[in-house]
This record gives sequence, C-alpha cells and structure tokens, in this order.
Amino acid sequence: MTSMAVGYYWGDDEYGLEAAAVALGRRAAGIGGDPPVTWRTTGGGTRAAEIAERVATSTMFGGGTLVIVEDPGPLVRAKADREALLATVATLAPGNALAFVETIEGTARRATSLEDLAAAVGDAGGEVRKVVAPRDAGMARWIEDRASERGMRLERGAAEALARKIGAFVREGDVDRRRQGRLAVAELEKLAVYRLDASVSAEDVDALVADAVPGSTWAFLDAVGTRKAREAADLLDRLLETTPEPVLVAVLHRRIRELLLVADHRERGATVQATARALKLKEYPARKLWEQGLGWRQDELVDALEGLLELDAALKGERASDVRRRRLAFSLWLAERVART
Repeated sequence: MTSMAVGYYWGDDEYGLEAAAVALGRRAAGIGGDPPVTWRTTGGGTRAAEIAERVATSTMFGGGTLVIVEDPGPLVRAKADREALLATVATLAPGNALAFVETIEGTARRATSLEDLAAAVGDAGGEVRKVVAPRDAGMARWIEDRASERGMRLERGAAEALARKIGAFVREGDVDRRRQGRLAVAELEKLAVYRLDASVSAEDVDALVADAVPGSTWAFLDAVGTRKAREAADLLDRLLETTPEPVLVAVLHRRIRELLLVADHRERGATVQATARALKLKEYPARKLWEQGLGWRQDELVDALEGLLELDAALKGERASDVRRRRLAFSLWLAERVART
C-alpha cells in the first residue's frame, strides 16, 4: 500500500514527537514545495468534521496544511466519532498532512482505543512510530546532534554535563522524561548566545544551566529503605515541588509497613521466595525489601511508622501551616526515625 501523509506518534519525548509531526508535513509538501501551514488542536477541542475541513481540500497556491492533533483520545471514545475520524483519514488531499500525537508518561498503560487508532493509521498506509526520550549516554549523543544542527561546537564532556543537568542519567522508571528534550534544546540555545562563535565547555554548562534533575518517588523510597537519610533529604526537596505531601506520607507508610511485614517473615524463618508468595509480591521487589530490612531492627521500623502518624498530624495542624514548617517536619522524621544512630 502506498504511504499517505498521515502519522501516529506516541511516546514520552515531547520534542521528538513534535519533530516527527513536522517532518511528516515537510514530506507531504515534497522537495522544493512551500512549507505547510500548521493547525494545532487537541482531541478534546475539535471534531472529526473540523479536521476534515482542513485536510480534505488541496490548496491551489502555496503550501498545504499540516494538522497536528494532540491527545486524540476524546475523538475515538464513541464508536460514531471513531468511524468519522477514520473516514477523515481516507479524505486526506495531496499536499496536506495529518499527525496524531499521543504523549505518555513513562510506562503508563495506553488506552485500547488509541492503540486501535494507531493500527488503523498503519493499515491506511500511514507512519506509526514510538518516540522514546533518550537516556544516559544516548541523551548526550542526542544533544551533540542538536548542537551540530545549530552550528554549535561542544567541547569534550559538555554534552554529558548537560544531559546530567536535565536528569537523563536518572534511571528510576517513574521519572517524567517528557520535557527533557525541549529543556535540552532550550539550554543549548541559551549556551549558543553565551558563547556565540566559541565552543561550549562543560564548565559553561555547570555555570549557566540550572539543575533540573527530576524527582523520583522510587529513588526516595529506596533511600529511606536503605537508611540513607541525606540522599533521601535531597530527593525530598525535589519531590515536594511536584508531589502532594499526603501522597508522600502514604507511600512512606506503605514502604515502612512492607519492611515490617518482610522482617516478620524473616524472623519466622521464611525464605525470600516464600515471603514474596505470602505478600503477593514479585521476587525482585521482595528481595529488595528483604535486603533493605537487614539495616533495621523491628523496633526501629515500629518507631518510624509511629513517627509517620505524628508527621501526618503535624502536616494537617496549624503548626505546619507554611511550606518551611512542613518541609522541616519531613526533615525531622528523616533525621530522627530513618538516619542510623
């Protein structure tokens, strides 16, 4: 089947998703053709009929139209709406392009209706592609490529320093990576203005780029579980900027309770495998809890759990009415109940 200028792009890299949609529009225009006029909308802010008005008619002069539909979920929830949208794909006129963009967070489960829409786009001859945010050294290479596109020269280590600044080397699975690409490009453009025709060094990155390492709930809980109070405090500062305090208290309560349950099974002579079955856990997280629990006595875990109840009460009381007091309450819990004595 011949390819059509329609695409479905999904993943956790907002910059890459945008780039894929724009590239689709350029291909629809053809070599030497005028760039398309972009019309951007969301699934909740439009209807299939409105999209059809934009893409069903070719323009006689100038470039065509590139329609980018972000979060197309609302357009395919009802059967009638889904059928109307698929019919719109079939009416795509030469020179026009239609791109569906689905941004997901990490390993979030995708809706079946969106998976079906992506499959329908593929069946119609369109492009279907997952766009994943690069990590670790992959992000450093990606930054080097973006710098090259802009005629910038990066000295050895500069790309890796920038990748670390934006959090690409954080490996926990719950990190939100959607805006890392956009952030990296914005910082590159700032560095280009700073150095103009000169090369950018790792020292320039350290001096000009603010630390934007994302908070990770998993990393925070593991730091608490291994009683690394200082590391937990650093992660806590970032988490409190994006995570509601009651949520943090709840996940902390669950982790300490799990450590208590695992410790109880270990005291009774159970194996890791038997503990995992009893607590309905997979063996890997059960083994991690088992290893973390070796650093605690049971009375210390009970004390930490009681401290969380006091923390919860403090957060809800008048004496924790401002941000500094609430952060201090968390810090005191880490210092008094988690740090090794």
